[in-house]
Order: sequence, then C-alpha cells, then structure tokens
Amino acid sequence: MIEKVGFDNEKYLKEQTQAILERVKRFDNKLYLEFGGKLIFDYHASRVLPGFDPNVKMKLLRKLKDKADILLCIYAGDIERKKVRADFGITYDVDALKLIDDLREWGIDILAVVITRFENQPAAKVFKNRLERRNIKVYTHSYTKGYPTNVNLIVSKNGYGANEYIKTKNPLVIVTGPGPGSGKLATCLSQLYHDYRKGVKSGYAKFETFPIWNLPLKHPANVAYEAATADIGDFNLIDPFHLKAYNKRVVNYNRDVEMFPVIKRILEKIMKAKPIYKSPTDMVVNRAGFGIINDDIVKEAAKQEVIRRYFRYSCEYAMGFVDKEAVQKVEALMKKLKVKPEDRCVVEPAKGAAREASDKKKGHEGIFCGAAIQLKDGSIVTGKNSSLLHAASSLILNAIKQLAEIPDKIHLLSPNIIESIANLNKNILNSKEVSLDLDEALITLGISAATNPAAGLAAEKLKELQGCEVHMTHIPTPGDEVGLRKLGVNLTSDPNFSTKTLFVT
Repeated sequence: MIEKVGFDNEKYLKEQTQAILERVKRFDNKLYLEFGGKLIFDYHASRVLPGFDPNVKMKLLRKLKDKADILLCIYAGDIERKKVRADFGITYDVDALKLIDDLREWGIDILAVVITRFENQPAAKVFKNRLERRNIKVYTHSYTKGYPTNVNLIVSKNGYGANEYIKTKNPLVIVTGPGPGSGKLATCLSQLYHDYRKGVKSGYAKFETFPIWNLPLKHPANVAYEAATADIGDFNLIDPFHLKAYNKRVVNYNRDVEMFPVIKRILEKIMKAKPIYKSPTDMVVNRAGFGIINDDIVKEAAKQEVIRRYFRYSCEYAMGFVDKEAVQKVEALMKKLKVKPEDRCVVEPAKGAAREASDKKKGHEGIFCGAAIQLKDGSIVTGKNSSLLHAASSLILNAIKQLAEIPDKIHLLSPNIIESIANLNKNILNSKEVSLDLDEALITLGISAATNPAAGLAAEKLKELQGCEVHMTHIPTPGDEVGLRKLGVNLTSDPNFSTKTLFVT
C-alpha cells in the first residue's frame, strides 16, 4: 500500500522561506520571529498533513542560518513544576537541552537561552547554572510589570526596559521555546523596546502552522488543532479584526485574537507610529495552506488525529493530568466531524485480541491486554499479553515476523532466555512484574540476533514500523511506552490500567 500524500513539503518550504525573508525586508532588516508550535519533531503537523516533514522547520533554519540568530525561551514556572512534554515523556527543561543538542546536530547553534518570569525559583536557578557551566549564555527576564492592561508601564524602563537587552547580529532573530506560555512574545517585544531606544526600527511577526488561516473554520485540519489544545482551552474563530479591515473571512484562534488589541497598543507605543498590522492574522507568516495538494487526504488524516487526541486525553484524565472538560471537548469535536473512536482501524482488532486472551484463560483473574498495529501494506497484526510477554512485546514481535515472512512457530526470543530474565526480575531483583515489557523485549531481541538468524532478520524490520498506527486496550507501562516511542509508532490506548498495582516501574 502506497502512503497517501496530501501535502507538498518542498513547495511549502520554498514559499515559507520566501515569505519570512520578505517580512524581514519590510522592517529595518531586523525581524523578531516568534516560532509557534514545535521547532523539531512536529509529529502533529505530519499526521494532519500527510507529506509534511516533521523537521521542515529545521530545514528552513538551515537555509536561513547565515541570516538568523536563535533565542530559546523557557518559563521558569514550567521548570519549577517539572512540566512534561507528553509526546516525548520528558520535562520542559530537559526538552530545552535536547533541542539545543538537536540544533547542533543540524549545524545550528543557539545564541542564548532566556528564562522568562524568573523569580529566583530554585529549580530554575539550578537549570541556569547547568547551562552556564556548559558555556551557554543565559538571560533572565522577570514578569513584565503592568502586563497586559497598563501599556504605559509595560513600555517603560520599569516594564520591558527592566529586562536585560540581548545583543543579536543577524537580521532575523528566531524566538522559540517549549510549549505555550514560554515567554516568546514578551521576549520579542522586550527586544523591540530596546531596539527602538537605540534607533533600530525592528519588527515582529509570528510563524505558526495551525490553525491554517486560509482553510474554512470547520475544516478538519483546523478542528484537529482545537483537539490538540483541548487541555488549555484554545478554540478557533473567524478573525474579527481581519474581517473588519479587509472584509475577508480568515481563521485564527482565541488567544491571538484576544491579545491583539493589547499587542497593537504596545507596538504603537514602542514604534511611536501606526503599526502595519491590522489584524492578528496579519502578524502571522504561514504558508501551510498553500502546501495542501489533496484536500480529501488531509481531511481524513485530520479526522484520525482528532480520534487519537480523544484517546490521549481519556488516558491523561485517568492518570490525573487533565480535567474531564478536555475529554468532553474532543468528544464534541468528534461529533461535529461525525467520527467515533471505532473509526480508528486498530481499535476493534486490539479489543478482539484482549477478548481472545480472556477466552483462552477462563477463570483466570488477571487483566487481559490486547494490541493491534496496521502495517504499511494495510494489514493488521495483533498481540496479547501472557505470562512471558506484555501485549506490546507480543505485538511487535508478531509484526516483524510477518514483515520478515518468518513462520509463526519459529521463536525470535528463546523461551529459555525469557524465563531466565523472568527469574532475574522475580527472584533476584524482587520485581512484581516478570513478563517482558517492550523495552526489555527489544534488548533481548538484539542479544538473540547474535546467535539466531531469524531474530537478526526480524530486527531489521523494526525500522519499517515507524509511522504505523498502534492501539492498546490498556495504558502502556513505562517500559512499553519507551519501546513504542523508540519505534516511532502512532500510539493510542483505552483509558484502562494494565494492573491493579498503583506503583508501576
């Protein structure tokens, strides 16, 4: 089965680069460009826009690196409360470190890290020290006095003027950071304030991918953005300022629309002139809509993403991470799109695998878990838990067996090795869980490949699982989640726990 493509990535990259450079020229060859969304590994965009390269922003930066400086913002409060980036399972401060490393691998160095709303929080101070001792420049910006109502105080030496000026050399300054509320906007406007005090007539703009302004309000791609931000309550709307100024209906989202009057007044105050932006959509540089080459493919992909978000929020609610309102909002969005959880093709096969495990062990009091994966050829493979393997482990082993055309009766992992590891876990390490989770199974597969040609052949097929759809009837254990993340699959699960034990390692 050939993967369906609905988005022309090269066209988008060309147009987006050109649009950014044109925006730089509109000012005094100095533009602070706020990068919204994920700078790297933007898997949401790649799922919603099939053909979108999740690292396209990095390719854009590499094209612009001789013209751009990069500032990385992180909110001190996110460091302090150890906020987690859900798709990687790492905290925002660790994500910032990872991003610096990722940029370096692309041949790009950041100019500095900006810790925003810094109030000497202990964890933020440790983070600052850690960076500085690795020779990374760190600036700290405090909460902006008077924000958002007292513009006279905001645009003064006690407002933006209280922040240390960050010296930049290139005409384009990319301002990015993990997650919403990282302080990117405040950093941009603070720099503008200092520039105008120095006689530099710099400008500000935003680089966003979603919502896509030139698609209809209820287009599934824009609905998918609402689903992705259901936990913070974002919603799309017709930009009223754009409609008034140009009599054109374009899409924006609530936070940008709500803040536009404030930002407009701040820009007027800083620039001492009428700003060139008449609407929040004017501020955005976004050519994503022009990269769509097959709208039907994009619509279907976006609907599937809304279903994925429903499962994610359902699980996060069960684990205590989000409120019930986030789940209910995505349920409402699914009704608008006329889709249901079962429209995800791997959901019912996973449940069937769990029922099959239950039927085989009637009277057994354990919890039966099922899992299913759709391979690139469209076929669906299932797996279920046993005394030796987690359902995720069984699933992946079954999938790579099928890809390698290895008969089912041939073992990839020697039962003796599995039993030896189980004995180690139970009798030596005193672990309550003795069956192999996926991370353990992958390590065992790698060891088995040294002596078992079938295991070696199957292991080569692991890379073909990237981007495949996976569903589990239970929330994956940490070891299963780590293994599935390494494989790069699109995972969803029902909001059930795989064990009655409260503490799972």
